[in-house]
Amino acid sequence: MTGLPASMADPVSRRDRWNAELRAAVERTVSSGPAIAQLVVAVTVAYLITHFLLGHQYPIAAVTVTLSSLGLVLDARPRRVLETAIAMTIGILLSEVILLAFGQGIWQFALTVLAALAVTRLLSPVPGLPIMAAVQASLVSLMPIPAGGPFTRTADALVGGAVAILATALIPRDPRRAARREALKFFAAFTAILSSLVTVLRIGDPGTAEIVLGRARGTQALIESWRSSLESAVAISRISPFLRRHRGELAELQRMQLHMDHAARNLRVVSRRLSLGLDSRPRPELAELMAALQSAVSMLAQSIDHPELRPVVRQSLVLIAITLDPRRLAPGEPYSEAALVVTIRPLVLDLLAASGMPLDEARRTLPDITT
Repeated sequence: MTGLPASMADPVSRRDRWNAELRAAVERTVSSGPAIAQLVVAVTVAYLITHFLLGHQYPIAAVTVTLSSLGLVLDARPRRVLETAIAMTIGILLSEVILLAFGQGIWQFALTVLAALAVTRLLSPVPGLPIMAAVQASLVSLMPIPAGGPFTRTADALVGGAVAILATALIPRDPRRAARREALKFFAAFTAILSSLVTVLRIGDPGTAEIVLGRARGTQALIESWRSSLESAVAISRISPFLRRHRGELAELQRMQLHMDHAARNLRVVSRRLSLGLDSRPRPELAELMAALQSAVSMLAQSIDHPELRPVVRQSLVLIAITLDPRRLAPGEPYSEAALVVTIRPLVLDLLAASGMPLDEARRTLPDITT
């Protein structure tokens, strides 16, 4: 039986792709809802202060600095917001100084852009900040001087930056939600790799093991996104009165993330060992061991929302750890078989540490294989 003609299959494929893109767009918009609300409130406050309290008719600098400093990015930590606001304010200030000293013109405009790029690049290693500073400096250089004087826009920029920082502290985007979302993405990939390794060991499939190794290498980007979102959450919790009570919880999640980073690296080592040294023979004992690890990691992911599960996770991992003796799991097997068991030991050690067990205590759960 032949497949569907291209004229019939293509519309179905395109419809599925459009549906997937629509779902992704809706999810993206919904997840950005708190950031959008924060931006709207902050930019409105900045406008009200500069327009009604300071009497500036067109406070464009206040609006642009507020919006650009906060942005829609996942990483909304106070330092990033402050750096952006400072860079843009420097660009505006330099432009106003050049306007006051030399007036408006083509060469003055070129000098303004040069000064904004050079000074902000000197002050910050972030490549995007000089561009943002140069954009603001260009606008100031090209627009007419406002009625309030040349430094009116610098004052507007300072107000915009201050409002952005206050919004970060007083109208936080609940960075814990973003950190949770990134953590669950990582754990979903991690457990899927463990599930694939279970299949590899049960049927003895070195070809699939190579594919799994490629997927294991891709977990680094996920762990980095989790780390960045947690660092942002911790930074915001230091200045936000509404998130301060969650600092202990965030510190525990940071420890979990660190040890899961190590676990992901050791998972790649296990996957590489299987892809290089595996024949087509099934290994049911090791498959059951990997399945038990998968179950424990799934429960560890659930413990992000339910910390009371972590003692159960530790108990499950301890029961796995005490069996990790190559003389017991691979008696009479070749050296490569025993080496595979040895490579699983650091993975279990990191998972125990991620569940909250001190490393020294976790090491004592492993059988001594030196004798």
